[in-house]
Amino acid sequence: MPTTSEVVTFRRLTQAEVDESCRRHDRLAKLRPGGARAIFSFADLTGLVLRDRQLMGANFSGAILRDADFSGSDLDNAGFFGADLKAARLVRASLKRADLRGAVLRDADLTGADLFMADLRAGQVAAADQTAGFKTLSHARGAADATGANLTGANLQSTFMTGVVACNADFTGAVMKDCKLVRAVLKNANLTGADLAGADLSGANLSGATLHNAVLVGARTYGWITDGADMAGVLTDAPNGVSARDLPAGAMLAAHARWCETGGAEGAPSRFDGADLRELKSVRGYNLTALSARGATFYGLDMAGVQLQGAHLEGADLRGCDLEGADLRGARLTGARITGANLKNARLGPLMLGGGRVLSASLRGALARRVDFSGADLTRCDMGEADLERSNFTGARAEAVNLTDARLDAVSGLRLFEG
Repeated sequence: MPTTSEVVTFRRLTQAEVDESCRRHDRLAKLRPGGARAIFSFADLTGLVLRDRQLMGANFSGAILRDADFSGSDLDNAGFFGADLKAARLVRASLKRADLRGAVLRDADLTGADLFMADLRAGQVAAADQTAGFKTLSHARGAADATGANLTGANLQSTFMTGVVACNADFTGAVMKDCKLVRAVLKNANLTGADLAGADLSGANLSGATLHNAVLVGARTYGWITDGADMAGVLTDAPNGVSARDLPAGAMLAAHARWCETGGAEGAPSRFDGADLRELKSVRGYNLTALSARGATFYGLDMAGVQLQGAHLEGADLRGCDLEGADLRGARLTGARITGANLKNARLGPLMLGGGRVLSASLRGALARRVDFSGADLTRCDMGEADLERSNFTGARAEAVNLTDARLDAVSGLRLFEG
């Protein structure tokens, strides 16, 4: 059937009309009388405000949504097939499993948005026409276009992005685990600190991209292009320093634990400065008091309940580690990377030393985004200059915590008390 690329006529909606549709959609979601699904397909909502709305499953297919504000809205399972979201604001919006095939996201702000399992693959929208057969939307004829988009800190885990065009886009600190980026065009994109563990980047073009300190553990990179890319500090499956397998770390940690438990009568203290300990998989419950592991790589280790009182972990990589219930009193984590770690119910308070001396725990300058500090004891902890963006402090004890110059964007549950 013949097609043309003529522009389809869109119905322009007013703010009042959109507000009413959103109200009825919310009533439907709450199973109240008078509810109706919000259908904005082929509508023009340019510049309108849809902040903090309940729009789960709403239909925006083929719509013009330029400069619209969806910040904080629930858009899970919503349909944006072929929609024009150029320069739209979707800060911290929830777009889990949303259909964004063929959508235009140029210069859109998706800071902190949740796009878990969203679909950004190619798509094309065509409207029926009596003479031409179909009229293809001029803004929706191929792969999703996220050129220049801001996806800082966004959750893109398991998102379908095959063939997406995201040149000059900002993915700083984004969670992109198991993301499908086959043949994606990411030229000059900023992927600093992004977690791409298990992602499929086969045939992707990352020419000129910045991947400084990105995680590529388990990633598939067959045929990818990285000409001129900044790969400094990238964490891959290759050992980052001396491997635990070559030390041997297991025996050394066991000896250190015995040294701690016997007060130095048996075993021996161990140093793991700059070592890669990922091969250990787990040190759950070990007594590693006063361990020295400056700049060591622990990424993804099971460290639940470990005792690391007074440990030297300056500059260590603890991203994604399970440290639930760990004892880190007086530990030195200055400049450490603990993004995505689980520190639920951990002890990060002061360590009492002989002679009435007190050693406070330090996370000064640490990269600690999306960390679960819920229920943790943070008494007198030094978090000055730390990046704590989107971390969870619900139920945490935070007396006399130093947060001078710390980044606290979108943190939750933080209640400060004077010590």
